Formats: sequence, structure tokens, C-alpha cells
Amino acid sequence: MDILARKSADPGTAQWDRGTSRGWKDEGMATETPTETPNETPNDTAAESQTDRSSVEMWFDPICPWAWMTSRWLMEVERLRDVEVTWSVMSLAVLNEHRDLDAAYRSLMDNAWGPVRVIVAAAEEHGPGVVKPLYDAMGTRIHPGRMTDLDRVVRESLEEVGLPGRIASAAHHKTHDAALRRSHKRGISLVGTDVGTPIIAVEGVAFFGPVVTPAPKGEDAARLWDGCVLVAGTPGFYELKRTRTEHPIFT
Repeated sequence: MDILARKSADPGTAQWDRGTSRGWKDEGMATETPTETPNETPNDTAAESQTDRSSVEMWFDPICPWAWMTSRWLMEVERLRDVEVTWSVMSLAVLNEHRDLDAAYRSLMDNAWGPVRVIVAAAEEHGPGVVKPLYDAMGTRIHPGRMTDLDRVVRESLEEVGLPGRIASAAHHKTHDAALRRSHKRGISLVGTDVGTPIIAVEGVAFFGPVVTPAPKGEDAARLWDGCVLVAGTPGFYELKRTRTEHPIFT
């Protein structure tokens, strides 16, 4: 089943620190200790590295298989490009709450509140650093694991990440919905309401997608990223689209 906004007919922590190494030694010359200029310090080098790093933000709902594919691709991009990803939540339940849905899809959306509420609750209590590990744990169970008992998904994921089991109760309460809606609104405001999840923002320019299966690896992943950077930097670019003929491939 496609997990996307019904209005549309369509639908790991692999963090790394590349850093920079500023070499002075020429292999063809005698080694001589260089004189460091007064205005250049290791802190300057680190700051330059941070400035050169590209930023991307991804909004996801943990129940969406297409967002899962995109997140696996971005993890590969982090390995191959000097990119830092910020992981943020959105909610298909929020997106669809005022839409006329068939009974089966409405039930799916009602259940979709749980996992994303728990991620928000965990982040508010333990900080944003828990968002990605908890998403990885939930998504692994929901998508390749094909677990349908979302309460069990939540319990097992909290245990895996080392978070208190009591946070699971947030799945069935509205306590953290205001924070969830703020994050959702921030992502949707960049792309409009006629899309679903995932949303990515590349250097502040946001798009729905990319929707891709299976998640590209190696140079294929890097080339797709380079293309996203290219279109994000093109004034007036809005959309590329074609009909999907494959379901999400998790292997």
C-alpha cells in the first residue's frame, strides 16, 4: 500500500565527519617544517570545513516506505559527499486529518500517529540526537521487518535505542502534538500541501522526494545527490515526475 497523502495519487546512523587535511608536504621536495601564518589556526581550518559542508534537511513519517528509501539514500550520500543531514518529522496523519478517506485508509492514518508522536516525545525529553537512531529502529521493523503491530514497534525500538519504555505511552496521547505540528508545518510550508513524505530541503530549497527504489548505493547515490543540488540551485525549477511502476524494494 502506498503511504502518501491521499490527495496525491502517488504516493542509521551513518553519520560521519570527513574533516579536511591541509597538507604542506610536497612528496618531491625535501621535508621542511612550514611556518604557519599568524591568521591560520586549527580552529580556522575546522570552521572552514564546517562552512564548506552542504546542509540538507529531511522530513519523514516513520510509517512511510518511500521516506524510508530516501533516508537510506541520504545515509549513503553522507558517506560519499561532505553533507550533514538534519532529520525532522512530519505526519501523514496530520496531512490527511481533514480529508475524505475510505475506511481502510482512515484506519491507517489513525494508527500512524503513534510512532511519530513517540519520536517527538523522545526528542523533547532527550534531545534531537535520538531522532535518527529511533527512526532507524522503527523503520527497520516497519519496512524490511514488515511488523504491523506499531505498539510493539515502539516498545522494541525504545529498548534498542536505550530510552525509557514509559515514552511509549506518548503514542496514544496528544501531549506532544503541538511540537509535531510545528515540525510538520515547517516542512509543508516549503513545498505546499499537495505532496506527501518525504520532503528534503537542499541549502534551503525544498522538494517532495526524491522517490526512488531501491535506495541508490555508491556512485549512483552520489550522482543523484549532485542532481538534487543542481536543480535546487536552478531558479524557477519546480517539478520532475513520472508514474511509478515499482513498489519499495528494501533489500
